[in-house]
Amino acid sequence: MLVCRQMILPVIYESVVLDEGYRADIVVGNKVIIELKSVEKVVPVHSKQLLTYLRLSKMKLGLLINFGDNLIKDGITRVVNGL
Repeated sequence: MLVCRQMILPVIYESVVLDEGYRADIVVGNKVIIELKSVEKVVPVHSKQLLTYLRLSKMKLGLLINFGDNLIKDGITRVVNGL
């Protein structure tokens, strides 16, 4: 299983290609994007950011992990693209 930290992913829109479109925190097996945060409270823009990463990469599953919560289990949010 391939795990990459700070993976640079391209953005392709019609005929425009940006080689360094965005940086995903962690990508697991080219199937799951893990977005890491350390904030007091996760707000909707964090999930939308991850969903945008999923759409651009054509991946289906992402995990938003917030280390700012008291318990790590309370800081994990699953985000899916098109299921």
